[in-house]
Amino acid sequence: MSDASLRVALKFANSKGLEALDEPTGKALLASFGIRVPAFRVIQDGEDMASIVRDLRSPYVLKVVSSQIVHKSDFGAVKVGLKDASQIAECMEAIRASLGSKGIRADRWLIEEMAPAGLECVVGGVIDPEFGPMVMAGIGGIFVEVMGDVAFRICPIDRVDALEMLTELRASSLFRGARGRDPVSVECIADVLLKIGGDGGVLMTCMDDMDELDVNPLIVAGNSAIAVDARFILRKRA
Repeated sequence: MSDASLRVALKFANSKGLEALDEPTGKALLASFGIRVPAFRVIQDGEDMASIVRDLRSPYVLKVVSSQIVHKSDFGAVKVGLKDASQIAECMEAIRASLGSKGIRADRWLIEEMAPAGLECVVGGVIDPEFGPMVMAGIGGIFVEVMGDVAFRICPIDRVDALEMLTELRASSLFRGARGRDPVSVECIADVLLKIGGDGGVLMTCMDDMDELDVNPLIVAGNSAIAVDARFILRKRA
C-alpha cells in the first residue's frame, strides 16, 4: 500500500466512526514515515500457515486483529516466542476459544518476527484542543502508566527538542546502560521522535484524523529502534 493510500485508509476509518486503526494498518502507516516495524503477515482463518511463516524469521509473535480489542494483552490475545507453524496454530485455537467465551470475535491474525531484546520505550502523542499536536517520549512497556516517566513537547520538534526530552526522563540513565544493561542509542529514539513529532511527521500530517498515538513498546537495542506495537485512536466526529 502506498503512503497516500495509507492516509486515505486513515481518513476512511475515521469517516466510518471507528475508534482506532487496527494494528497492521497502524504499523504500515508508521513504516510509511520511515519508522521501523517488524516484518509481519496478516492472515485469515483457514490459510496455509506453513507458507505464511516461510517468509518470516522465527521466533514468531501471534496477535489477534479484532475491532473489539484495543489492548490485546488484557485479553491474552498475544503469544510470543513461537517456533513453528504448528505452535502458531495451537495458540491461535486457544486464543479463539478464550475470546469466544467472552463474546469477542477474531477478525484476522497478525504473525510477525519477534523483535530482539532491548530497552522498552514509549513514543507517541496527542492532539491537544488548545496546543495542537504534542509529542511524548518515555520509558515504556507495561509499567508506563504506573511510572509516569514521560516528557512532552509541542510539535513540530527538532533534534535538539527530541534529545532534551530524553534527558528529562528520571530513568534516562538506562540509555547509558545502568545496572549492567547494554547502552542504547538515544539518536535512534530521537529519529523516531522526529518522524512522529517533527515537521512532516505523523502527528503534523495526520492531526485532522487522529486524537492519540502510542508506540509502546518501541524496543531500542544498540543502534536500532523497532515499533513493536502501535495504537492510533481516531478523531471523534460529532
